[in-house]
Amino acid sequence: MASQPTWLQAPGVEADAMTATTSTEGSGPVARRLAPAAVRRLPATAGPAIQVAGLRKKFGHVMAVDDVSFTVAFGRITGFLGPNGAGKTTTLRMLLGLVRPDGGTAAIAGKPYPELASPAGTAGALLAAAAHPGRTGRDHLRVLAAAAGLPGHRADELLDRVGLAHAARQRAGRYSLGMRQRLALAAALLGDPQILILDEPANGLDPQGIRWLRDLLRTLAADGRAVLVSSHILAEAAQTVDDVVVISRGRTVAHAPLGDLLATRPGATLEDIYLELTNTPEGARS
Repeated sequence: MASQPTWLQAPGVEADAMTATTSTEGSGPVARRLAPAAVRRLPATAGPAIQVAGLRKKFGHVMAVDDVSFTVAFGRITGFLGPNGAGKTTTLRMLLGLVRPDGGTAAIAGKPYPELASPAGTAGALLAAAAHPGRTGRDHLRVLAAAAGLPGHRADELLDRVGLAHAARQRAGRYSLGMRQRLALAAALLGDPQILILDEPANGLDPQGIRWLRDLLRTLAADGRAVLVSSHILAEAAQTVDDVVVISRGRTVAHAPLGDLLATRPGATLEDIYLELTNTPEGARS
């Protein structure tokens, strides 16, 4: 389907910080969305929580990321969507200083991640649900807390918050995938960060767990935090996020508030628009 480039302004970002996007004709609401709650917690910076501009990364002959740009605002949840192989995880790893970009910039609270004075208190990340199988969930978090200079009691507080208090003394090797995801989310929250960067946090969660995660992310955003979350569950993303970034073949193809994106095609769902933007055949898993 033909589309034409346009400019859509992300909330909380000045006009000169807008990113190029692609719009399609038509859209419509997929589910009733709650209006973003009033921000109660003031961020440490007046600028965007996350700003990515022209990121590029090539591995050998493979161009993994080729000009990805977007911003994430405090007090909002931004969905980071794209097919497998589109460059989402590589982009997140560059944002967190784990992969050096070949070009472009990525800033968290105005600085590259390695330059943050207090990384744990600024940005928390979930990239993989990994924990030493021989350690208990409580010990896993206590080790991470000690490494970050945080008090050990944060481990028990976070285990309770993510619903793992009952399994605190159970070895992580016996956790289900959903439990490991909750443990990884607890690790991301250890430093009480202003910014959350979450790669597929709903992976392994049952419907009740997905509902719990949605409510948690909304609570975090309502408290003034910025949440960047990648997901393949488009129906859930449509009920959760405030803003949407879609990448395909390593490039940003959409960046807009969810409501604005849906308004471009009355009657269509986020999934419909996503499939058109990414040229994903129906029946193919993104």
